[in-house]
Amino acid sequence: MPDPSPSTPAPHDLEGDYRPASASALDPINARPINERLEPVDAAFLMKLTDALNTTLDLQTLLSRTSELVRAVINYRIFAVFLLNDRTHDLRMRFQIGHTPEVERTRMPLGKGIVGQVALTRQPALLNDVSTSEHYVSANPAVRSELAVPLIAKNRLIGVMDLESEEAGYFRPEHLHLLTVTASRIAQAIENARLYARVSRQAQTLEVLNEIAVELASILDLNPLLERVGQLLRRLIDYQIFSIMLLDEKGEVLITRYAWRFGYSHAPMRRIPINSGLVGAAVREWRPINVADVRQDTRYLEMNPETRSELIAPLFYKGRVIGVLDLEHTRAGFFNEEHERILTTLASQIAIAIENARLYQAVRRQERQLERDLAMAREVQLRLLPQAPPVLGHADLAVCFLPARSIGGDLYDFVEYGPDRTAIVLGDVSGKAAPAALFAALVSGIMRSAAQLQLGPAAMLKTLNDALQERKLDSQYVTLLFALWNDENQTLQVANSGAVQPIFCRAGESLTVKAEGFPLGMFPDVTYEEFNVATQPGDAIVFVSDGILDAENEKDEMYGQEQLARLLCASRDLPAAAIADEILADVTRFQGSKDRFDDETIIVLRVR
Repeated sequence: MPDPSPSTPAPHDLEGDYRPASASALDPINARPINERLEPVDAAFLMKLTDALNTTLDLQTLLSRTSELVRAVINYRIFAVFLLNDRTHDLRMRFQIGHTPEVERTRMPLGKGIVGQVALTRQPALLNDVSTSEHYVSANPAVRSELAVPLIAKNRLIGVMDLESEEAGYFRPEHLHLLTVTASRIAQAIENARLYARVSRQAQTLEVLNEIAVELASILDLNPLLERVGQLLRRLIDYQIFSIMLLDEKGEVLITRYAWRFGYSHAPMRRIPINSGLVGAAVREWRPINVADVRQDTRYLEMNPETRSELIAPLFYKGRVIGVLDLEHTRAGFFNEEHERILTTLASQIAIAIENARLYQAVRRQERQLERDLAMAREVQLRLLPQAPPVLGHADLAVCFLPARSIGGDLYDFVEYGPDRTAIVLGDVSGKAAPAALFAALVSGIMRSAAQLQLGPAAMLKTLNDALQERKLDSQYVTLLFALWNDENQTLQVANSGAVQPIFCRAGESLTVKAEGFPLGMFPDVTYEEFNVATQPGDAIVFVSDGILDAENEKDEMYGQEQLARLLCASRDLPAAAIADEILADVTRFQGSKDRFDDETIIVLRVR
């Protein structure tokens, strides 16, 4: 393509419309006078052009319509619009008719060729014989003449409109005049379309970023999260190679956690110290690294020989770097400032999602460990509880125990006080699960140790209270009922430290053993009352934890003492084990679908 001589400037107005100034004005290419009596610009053409420019904001449609209107007045065969790239400062063919694909991909630096000269000097060029110009760069050997005008909007170069012909002297001065008159209008329309395209892209980018943020927040498994990050990022940046590297616990080495290469995911376990490589530089310098050609950067560590350009963004979380996003492309200079802004914006969301996933994984590990610990604690607790009640000569003894969780805070025990006496113990520790079970084990151990002294119920409770005062734990206490059964004379001694009072049923009538007292471990120097109950054959006594009386149904009604007493008397002729089963089944029916919130323990003593 030929180039005009910069030594012959063409006059122009402030808006960029280029016109011959007078009859003495010269053709800048052929140095000949321009006809003073040029036909005026066709008003119909200008109106059609204005309509075409004003009715679309799509750049491709705009350029296509412009080419059609220009063809209506200049019957060209080869047409192109070059636009200036603000970042690389070269001209790229944005629309063309008649050029080969190889020419279409050509980038034209400012000052090179006729198009480059027109852009550099901002002067139009009409070349009747391309062979006479030292600036012409031949892209088509058949071309003989060329017409090019700069596209300027608000005193800023937008690009160049270029027409070529295979006929020498094909373009006339009126063609030049026509294009220069309309060039500023075309340039402004192109600029408006590009601005609209940028705004639309930004809106789409924000929409995609929002979708990505929402989706990433819902993924809590780290490996699927990293894979999804790679997939979603391709909606915004057309990279070819991608990897996510996370810092080790010491913050000294970057380890690849996910990698994607030319359509396939792979995960080479690369380890790069932060004091080397471009990824290390992004961590050390706390900023994105955008390298147009990695072959020219001494920091680059070759991992993929095809890579030419690379963009790296550090992942920040709460004022520290946790890793990097690394994008690569086989084309030099592929990543631009917009890519850098997008990746930096997205990096903060990705960092939060990664840390959430890590936290979730840590919680899951802790939960699994806790489940194992609770299973072991459950096994230990069950081994601490009696496997079966003792066999008595003149009474049946049975127990049912149902914890609200995997392990419970209720405790029960049967302690032999010689051949004819058996202690029946039922307690409820404050709290639930493991802490309550551990405290229950502590109480049980102290009681078993004190049982060697064969203390009476009231004395036993005082001893336990004093011992727990010595080992006082904040907010920990236990309500405990201690009853001593004498199998020889069928009597029962009862002392209570805040537990549910026993219910006694004889001949269909029920009564409550009114034993009361302060919970163990709450107050020092406490004494307890002791009650003696003489029994008769057929009598039934039930000891329950508050999980039985406080059990609720769907209407938030509690099971209560009256219902328990009625059921006890109704089933008093059954063996003790059957009575306990009946009570537990009745409570379960009462609760229905309502969840249990407390441990449920039942001990039944039935006199033969």
